[in-house]
Amino acid sequence: MAMTAAPALRGISLFWRTFLLLGALLLGSILAWFQTFRALEEEPRALQSAQQLASLVNLTRAAMVHADAIARVSLVKTLVEQENVRIAVREPSDTYLAYDTDALSRRISEALASRLGHETIVAREVNGFEGLWIGFMIDNDTYWLLADPERVGSVRGRTWLVWLSIAASLSLIGAALFAGLLNRPLKQLSAATARVRDGDFRPDLLDETTATIEIREVNIGFNRMAEQLAKAESDRTLMLAGISHDLRTPLARLRLETEMSVPDDNARQLMAADIEQVTAIIDKFLDYARAEHVQMGTVCLDEVITTALQPYVGTPDCMVRFSPTKAWMVQADEVELRRVIDNLLENASRYGRSADHTLELDIVVSESNGTVKVEITDHGAGVPPELLPRLAEPFFRANEARTAATGSGLGLAIAVKTMQRMGGHLLLRPGPTGGLTAELTLRAA
Repeated sequence: MAMTAAPALRGISLFWRTFLLLGALLLGSILAWFQTFRALEEEPRALQSAQQLASLVNLTRAAMVHADAIARVSLVKTLVEQENVRIAVREPSDTYLAYDTDALSRRISEALASRLGHETIVAREVNGFEGLWIGFMIDNDTYWLLADPERVGSVRGRTWLVWLSIAASLSLIGAALFAGLLNRPLKQLSAATARVRDGDFRPDLLDETTATIEIREVNIGFNRMAEQLAKAESDRTLMLAGISHDLRTPLARLRLETEMSVPDDNARQLMAADIEQVTAIIDKFLDYARAEHVQMGTVCLDEVITTALQPYVGTPDCMVRFSPTKAWMVQADEVELRRVIDNLLENASRYGRSADHTLELDIVVSESNGTVKVEITDHGAGVPPELLPRLAEPFFRANEARTAATGSGLGLAIAVKTMQRMGGHLLLRPGPTGGLTAELTLRAA
């Protein structure tokens, strides 16, 4: 269980890893900048606010000292209407709460006390009324000055939150753009690698004119590698085609000489069968080395399977169980798909028979997550589990389990290669009740 859980934890794409790292770096930088700004901004703001409030108190006190009773009433009215400042007599019975809710308010209170005198009181609430209250004295009389709290000019938490949200959003958008820009060449390289793996050796797989020097050099090197692989594939196919052409002529002469010169019918038939087997092996070599691309299209899978089963249905030594529930449509090359299924059925007929030489085939088709799966199961002797991964290797035969091994040993290798060309895959596993199951997976149309 631990072996399967570990890859899942590491299964994050390079884009998301880059995005998360950049996002964490930018968000951390924003928070550090925010704390630094607040620390550097707090002291000047407190001193400026305290200076403005002290000036307001001093001007108000000077005006009230030098104004007569009638002018004092007019002064108080003007302060209320124009400056939003109220003057009230401070009584000994007044109750108040100190202006010390945060570091800024405490710093303002200290600065006002140092400017106006230690008897100055700075409160945030007097007799149940909230505000910025400043208690001062004129001669021996005590007063309250109620100033607008907005004079302090502190930035509200909601304002900070809006600014931080905007900065964080822009940072994450920038991180996503940078991550996409950084990962785009790797994504293109991954896609080109997948195409080369599937046999697509076009010379223009990657852009060789990109501005980044390192990426341009990688793209050029990859394209040259693809060209060399295409040339090697073409040379191999040409060589095998030449061998096939050169061998077919003497094989045809041998076949003719056998028919004309061998009087024994049994010997003639055996020799002709050997010649046909050599011809079939040559054809298998060519099939395996083919470099042509498949012609993808929409194919009715159940029709292909039904057509491939015709040589087996109704024969006395064969029992086929296949009941399609609907017309399964897949993306494939119809000819190549028929060749794959024929190959698997031939393999089952040759090696998957029971002890009484009866062939039983169970074919099941299912669909899930945009793919169609075909399971072809025989009920023969089966293959040891340790040999299953090697069955699709060229020229490998599991002789320990499957006797009468004839042919080239390329049938399953050709089937696997063809399925890869069509964007699917072939999996071989033990059957549920013995034998071997060939599982084909194709993209649903």
